[in-house]
Amino acid sequence: MITDFDTNKVYLAKGMTSENYVDATGHLLGTLHNHKISWNFLPLTASPFHIWTRDYMPVQVRKDKLVRFNYSPDYLKDNPEYKPDTYAILSALGLQVMDSDIIIDGGNVISCGNKVIMTDKIFRENPHYNHNTLIDTLGQLLEAETVLIPEDYYDEYGHADGMVRYVGEGHVILNNYCDFDKAMRKKLLDALRPHFDITELHYGAYNDKSWAYINFLHVGHQIFIPMMDDKFGEMAFRQIDDAFPQCKCHPIYHCESIVREGGALNCSTWNVLVDLQEEDNIQELPKTV
Repeated sequence: MITDFDTNKVYLAKGMTSENYVDATGHLLGTLHNHKISWNFLPLTASPFHIWTRDYMPVQVRKDKLVRFNYSPDYLKDNPEYKPDTYAILSALGLQVMDSDIIIDGGNVISCGNKVIMTDKIFRENPHYNHNTLIDTLGQLLEAETVLIPEDYYDEYGHADGMVRYVGEGHVILNNYCDFDKAMRKKLLDALRPHFDITELHYGAYNDKSWAYINFLHVGHQIFIPMMDDKFGEMAFRQIDDAFPQCKCHPIYHCESIVREGGALNCSTWNVLVDLQEEDNIQELPKTV
């Protein structure tokens, strides 16, 4: 699978320029611009309800293979306004995809090359599939071995991207469960250790927003870490920076408004590997941010 290390372009929803998120978006786009990372807004996403691009956009397996899963999460059952017309978006982008009826959000897909990490929420959301059949089908679609971790039941979304991220070469970084949930930590270590070396974040205290720091945007060898006005930000930044010696980390400030809505920078972006045109390397910032 394509990993974050392979990607070179970032998309985000136009709704991220709305008043609630404009400060964080402005800092993110300015930082992308300064480091010559190509970005653009997804078409037909001006609604502030459509900001979580990761979840409804397809998963990139190879440069020429995109898999669109069924974006029908349980937490949006009564909120259809959060579900954009992905057919129209992809058509406007000129992208062809492989469709699957499997219900999975993009935030629950952590590509690790020949492995992919997901929470076991996939079983709960796909009762029409036999468990073994579901895992086999995912393996064929994603061309990777599925590594399941337990769903964090304190997270209503059940996503993996607030729990664990790929560091590279059989190595992952784990959120600071050691500070507040020893039982969950053990389950996660038991699930991950047969497949990966693990670096654990550690802040020394409980923080109900710690998931947001690990929900960073990772593009190539650049990492963009959401920052909030609390005492944990500096610790989180330093530890993530130490865990990725091959990358350059950048703080993105004013992310409180995004995090209050239940996501952070990985949730609100879609990074992919594309053939860049010369003009893609010189992106002007929109006046709205």
